[in-house]
This record gives sequence, C-alpha cells and structure tokens, in this order.
Amino acid sequence: MPTTLLDHFRTRSQVDCDTLDQQVASSLGPFVDCTSNQAIAYLELIHTQHADLLKKASAIAKYLAAKEHDIPIPTLAVDIAMILLALPILPHLSGCMHIQVNPLHSYSTWAIIANAERIYRLFQHIVPEFSPSRICIKIPSTWEGLQACRILESKNIKTLATTLFSMEQAALAGKYNCTYIAPYVNELRVHFDHGYKDEAPNFQLCVDAQRYYAKHGQKTMVLPASLTSIEECMKLAGAGHITISPPLLSRLADTYYDKTTYPSLYDVEAVNGSSDIEEFDDLEVEEKFRLAFTRRDDGRQEVKLVQAINIFCDFQMKLEKMMEVI
Repeated sequence: MPTTLLDHFRTRSQVDCDTLDQQVASSLGPFVDCTSNQAIAYLELIHTQHADLLKKASAIAKYLAAKEHDIPIPTLAVDIAMILLALPILPHLSGCMHIQVNPLHSYSTWAIIANAERIYRLFQHIVPEFSPSRICIKIPSTWEGLQACRILESKNIKTLATTLFSMEQAALAGKYNCTYIAPYVNELRVHFDHGYKDEAPNFQLCVDAQRYYAKHGQKTMVLPASLTSIEECMKLAGAGHITISPPLLSRLADTYYDKTTYPSLYDVEAVNGSSDIEEFDDLEVEEKFRLAFTRRDDGRQEVKLVQAINIFCDFQMKLEKMMEVI
C-alpha cells in the first residue's frame, strides 16, 4: 500500500500538531506534542462553539484572582482559555502540550518565569491528573526569554525557545538546556500578510542547530515551525520534532511519498557532508549575545524576531479584550 507523506514523515521525525482544533488532532493524529500560541488561540476562540469555554475561563479567572495577586482577570482568563482549549487534544498526544507565555513579557525574565509557573499552577488546578512532565512552556528567544528558560529548566520545567531565527539564539538555548527550540523557517508575517513571501527562509538553521547539539552532547531538540508548503515540510524530514499546521497536515495525509520528488536536507547533509560547525563563545555575556544577534545577516534575523513578538502581542491584546466583555 502506498505511503503518504505524513506516514513517511512519522518514520523520520516526531510529528506535532500546530493547532488547538480538536477535530484536527482526532482525525489526523495521534501526535507526539501539540504546539500553540496566542494567534492560534484567538483564531480558534472567535468561533461561536467556544462561547461556553470563554465563560468558564472567565469564571475560573475570577475565582482564582485572589490567589494570583496583581494579575488582571482578563490576562489570567487568557491563560486559562488556552489550557481549556488544550484539554480535548490531550488524549491524542503521547508527549507534551505546549503553552506560550504572554508575549507582552518578552523582555522581562522575571515576568516570564512568573507566567510560566502560573501556567503550571493553572494546569494543576484545571487538570490535576495531567502530569506536569508533559507541560512545555513556549518562551520567546530574546535575551530575557533565554535567561528565563535557563532558570525554569533548573526547576525541571520544560521550555521551548520559540521565535528563533539564528544560531546565536540556538547555541544559547542549548547551553541553557532548553528542551526544544523552534526555528522559524519563515518569518511569522507570511501567515498574516497575504501574498508576502520570506525571501530567505531558515532551512539551514534547522539542520545546523541539530548538528550543533549532537556535537556538543546537548539535550535540546530541534522543532522547526512556521512552514508554508508540504515541500518545505519534506525538506526537514529528519528533524527531531516538527510542528505542522492543519492545512499542511491534511495535504501531507493526501499525498503519496516519492523519495525523488521530496528530498530532505538532512539526507543531503549526511551524503555530502558539510562545512565545519561554527562555534559560539561568550554568548552568556549579555552584550556579546546582543551584538552577535544584531549583526547576524545585517540585522535581518533580529527584525524577524521583533516582528513576530509584535504579531503575538497584538493577538494577546485581542484575547484580553475578548475576555473583558465576558
């Protein structure tokens, strides 16, 4: 029987779903992990079928407000709503559920840590039977965010360094024992600006980061994100994990695999070899990390990071506004 691209992919990589839509998880799963963010949550919660979920999130937030000091109820309700959206997906996962911290905290290490620990508490309140070891906190790969990853991982809280666009970010994430990184193959704008195309997608970053971690014996797994076609997905068959959106999952499930048509960059690296892996020294010194990242590709990767944070902040604010009227 012919093998679909999705079937083949599952023999090469751990396949995760990039959605909070239960129907996708049940029809195309099972999956290993499930990733999410404020944009995914908002675009799911605007559907009328989630009216009761929104009310429940608001009610829980009001009940817990006294315990979660100084957190506005709408902000707290957003975290709760993302967890409630995740609940029907959990049975279709063998691994982790990923929840992204409030992107408005992207430049505050301590606010990120507080948010991550709050997400843990909320999970335990809402689904006490769900193992904390299966919760992963998504954190923007700013300097402050990576410091938060370091501290959280030391507390046995799994982290994913997201919105990652450079080897500087990847190397520091590995040094800090992040469980995952999510290199964005395409800048986030491609998903919201119709017709826009990233002229320099970060395919090689995914391959180089995985080779770098293997060389240094680091536990961090590469989980490419922000893909726009099945051809892009197949180029990365062989990555440790990969997260794929519902439309691409459907296309992968409906397309038969042909090795000659869908080569993988990981196979090309294995056959042809590659140049020496670049080393990164002194990145734990803040000013050296910031300057190295700023200078990467004449600042283009830093622009992509700032753009992604802005987009996620916009969706966070839309979610909070949604919660204000409930």
